[in-house]
This record gives sequence, C-alpha cells and structure tokens, in this order.
Amino acid sequence: MGTANGATEAQTAGSSQGELKFKVPDGWVVEHPTSSMRVAQYKLPKADGDSDDASLVLYYFGQGQGGSTEANIDRWINQMQQPDGKPSKERAKLETLTVNGLKVTTVDVAGTYSAEMSPGSGTFSNSGSYRLRAAVVETPKGSYYAKLVGPEKTVNRWDQAYTNYVKSFESQRKIRPSGSDGITRRCRRPSRTARVAAPPTPGRHSAVSSVVG
Repeated sequence: MGTANGATEAQTAGSSQGELKFKVPDGWVVEHPTSSMRVAQYKLPKADGDSDDASLVLYYFGQGQGGSTEANIDRWINQMQQPDGKPSKERAKLETLTVNGLKVTTVDVAGTYSAEMSPGSGTFSNSGSYRLRAAVVETPKGSYYAKLVGPEKTVNRWDQAYTNYVKSFESQRKIRPSGSDGITRRCRRPSRTARVAAPPTPGRHSAVSSVVG
C-alpha cells in the first residue's frame, strides 16, 4: 500500500460485510485512521504557496449504514459556501459513472469550506479557496464514501491522481461467467495485494450528519 515515501501498491479494504480494492497514487501519505469508521486516510502534500495539506478519507459503515447517495452528496455540497452567497448546488459538478461494475456518484465543488469540525461540536471550519471532491461507491455489501478536501491549489495538484484513485475501485467479489452447466458462480479472484481491515459496523447511525464527514 502507499507509504510516506510515495511507494505504491494496490490496497484492499475488506471485511465480512463488504470488500473494496483500490490503488493508492504515488505521493499520497498513508495515515493511521483516526476513528473506527475510517477505512483509510491519506495526506496529500500541499502545493507551493498553500499553507495546508489536503486530506482524503475513505469511510465504510456497513451494509445499509451511512445514509443515501443523494443525502451525502447534498451534505457535502452544503459544506461549501460561495463568496457571492449563491447556492453551492448551482456550482457543483455531479457525475454518475460505472467503475469496474460498481456505480459511483461523484461531486466536485469549490468555495469556503465550513463543515463542522466534529459531529455535534457546534464548531465550524472557515477555510476560503477550498475545493471538495467526493464519491459514493455502491458495492453489493454497502456503500463506501471517499472525501477529498483541501486548499484549491493543492487539490488541483492532485486532480488526476484522485481521478485515477476513484477509477481503481473494484469489488473483491467477482461473478464468474456461467459454465456449461448454466450456473453462475460467484468467486474471489486470487490477490497478492495488501489488505486493510475495514472497521466493524458501528451502532445505529441513521442520521447522515452524524456519520459521514
């Protein structure tokens, strides 16, 4: 898996509820997840002139947990405020695509980042000229949520790397084509990749605002 010196291997997030394989881009710094709801966490080194690094977190809460795709996309958009006061929804770029058989919905929006520092804290960040890129990855065993946020210039620096990261998502569970007996078999492709255990499914988290960053 990715390391602080930029080495890259395929990385797998897996659990009994769901499995997702992906490739960590060169240059991303792998960090230890700061909560049990985070499958993976990365620091994306800042661009020249920026004071902060960007961060990317991949969340997994278990099948049926974490909220709907639409609710999370709306939540992320509302975390960005526009200098002219117009709704960020008018500026956000949405896309739905299929990646290795998985439905992926993405959002890309820039502005002033004003998300709550931690759920229920009542304290909000106020970071101008930020950019947020995020994705909901729907797998047979539940959705994964990837969120990248940071200074706009730094996120721009890692734009292609993030796109490649999203396009590398792949379910560990494969459906083998029907054999001569007409039976469709589900199998797991052998892999030499490193594995990162997904966090155990937390308790009840029906409110999107309480579980997804």
